[in-house]
Amino acid sequence: MRQERAERARYWRNRLLVSVRGRATVITVAVTAVFLTVILVLGMLLVRDWLESRQAAKAERTAERIAFDIVQGRITGTLSTRPGESGMVQIVSADGTQVLAATPQARGKPPFASAGLSSGDLLVDHRSCPRSIPGCAWIFGLRMRTSPWGPGVMVVAAEPLPSLLNVWGLPLTLTVVLLALLSLVTWWTWHTIGRAFAPIDRIRAELGDLDARDLRQRVFVPRTHGEIQALGETVNATLERLEEATDRERRFVSDASHDLRNPIAGLHLQLEMALDEVDEETRPLIASALRDAERLNDIVIDLLELSRLDSRVPQPVEPVDLAETARREVDRRGDGVRITARLEPGVIVRANPVRIARVLGNLLSNAERHAESGVEVTVRRDGATALLQVEDDGHGIAPDQRERVFERFARLTESRERDPQGTGLGLPIAREIAEIYGGSLTIADSERGARFVMRLPLAADGGSGR
Repeated sequence: MRQERAERARYWRNRLLVSVRGRATVITVAVTAVFLTVILVLGMLLVRDWLESRQAAKAERTAERIAFDIVQGRITGTLSTRPGESGMVQIVSADGTQVLAATPQARGKPPFASAGLSSGDLLVDHRSCPRSIPGCAWIFGLRMRTSPWGPGVMVVAAEPLPSLLNVWGLPLTLTVVLLALLSLVTWWTWHTIGRAFAPIDRIRAELGDLDARDLRQRVFVPRTHGEIQALGETVNATLERLEEATDRERRFVSDASHDLRNPIAGLHLQLEMALDEVDEETRPLIASALRDAERLNDIVIDLLELSRLDSRVPQPVEPVDLAETARREVDRRGDGVRITARLEPGVIVRANPVRIARVLGNLLSNAERHAESGVEVTVRRDGATALLQVEDDGHGIAPDQRERVFERFARLTESRERDPQGTGLGLPIAREIAEIYGGSLTIADSERGARFVMRLPLAADGGSGR
């Protein structure tokens, strides 16, 4: 579980910080965050100043109107406000310690501007957050020379400020708005860049699925009239040139192999005739030349088969009884290494019988070359697949060398020592044939020796046990 979490974290770290899409999104979001923060902070300050100015003007108008009415003798005791004016007004004593009169909303509250009054200020105009008022308010006060309550009293109006301007209100609102905008920018950037890179991902996936032996496929070319379309066209042009070069190489190998077969056959016949007529002293030399001609013929046959496999030339396909084919190949072997066959009848696959026989021949030849005393051949069903297993009791193949033996012309040290005349093409040809018919050829673990396992899909009529 811990390893899975570490791999997931590494995947997303690479996705966000290494990939072009991730880096572009991170950079865009970071720049946007700085920009939006500056804009929103400036907007917050402007909104705060505008709201404070509006509330201050309202408090000022209320205080001035009440002071004017007092001077005109219209107010002598009870205070009241008009619609649109501040609802909290107090008449505070000259020393700022007593509330002499107040509107209903301001009654029972301590003086709003006691500090300014005690210091003898003639005008109070500031933002304050007294405990008697929920939140903060704008305080405006005018000192009066004379009034029904005596000289020097101050008319004080308090206008509450909106909750947005509280200590936490505005920053919290700013944070919520910023996170919402950043989330939108993140999604939009990631989505937009992903859509822009979707054709590149498709081209990459199609390139990854290309078969090196079949270069006729082409990648998707998006009609974006830009760099991505040019990339797709360039990839297809490169594939076309590669296909032409590969076709020329295959034609050369095929033509050269065909042209060599007749001279080799003639040379083989002449050497066989010469072997019957020469004296005993010359016979070993002729016999050696005959073996070299046979090896050269085997190489030409293998090259021809590889050329056919690479070009994917269609071959007739028919139901093939894997057990019968294995029995015929085992019977063809001489009196060399003992071969034990365990063959389940009726294991039918759809393939070309000549090619399947070639796979069996190559595997048996390889097993005989490396076996100490015997080879075992097994044919059986394994679920929906047919299984062919060829196992020898030799020294085996190291796990790190098991894929190398399927490389063309690759030969391990033991193989070169046991059969210096080998071509290194038998096992690659066998694997290619197995893969052509939807199967596989691998080397499985074994207590002793090497165990080659070929799997092929069972034919539709091959699973009934006939």
